[in-house]
Amino acid sequence: MKLNDIRDNSGARHRRMRIGRGIGSGKGKTGGRGQKGAKARSGVSINGFEGGQMPLHMRLPKRGFNNKQFAKDYAEVNLGMVQKAIDSGKLDTSGTVDHAALKVAGLARGGKDGVRLLGKGELTAKVSFNVAGASKGAVAAVEKAGGSVTLPAKEAAEA
Repeated sequence: MKLNDIRDNSGARHRRMRIGRGIGSGKGKTGGRGQKGAKARSGVSINGFEGGQMPLHMRLPKRGFNNKQFAKDYAEVNLGMVQKAIDSGKLDTSGTVDHAALKVAGLARGGKDGVRLLGKGELTAKVSFNVAGASKGAVAAVEKAGGSVTLPAKEAAEA
């Protein structure tokens, strides 16, 4: 056997059906859409339509309200990415690492309400963070590596 003898099994690859290409193709004239009606036309909009019965998405009750006006916008940074930046020399760990330092290192994009530290990945360097939020796993991992996480105090108005 040679490389130029290798072939797919017969019938393994099917050519797509080209519809609406004349009577001899077997899918000409109406192009497999049958005769007239909404489904024969372009722009069919019957997704979720159940033949006049009340559709499922309208039968289920509406619950709650999520006001986006009060949503917090955090830049999410994983510990693994922080360690990668430290190893490559993009992030200086001599001082405290805050939003500005992470932004300069290219880790924190956006986040008008600050940075939230997440625990994905491994952190081996001793780093002190000053961030807006952190997951329990991230705080534990930083403290295990000998670092610290400083979070802003919760305001009395929220309590």
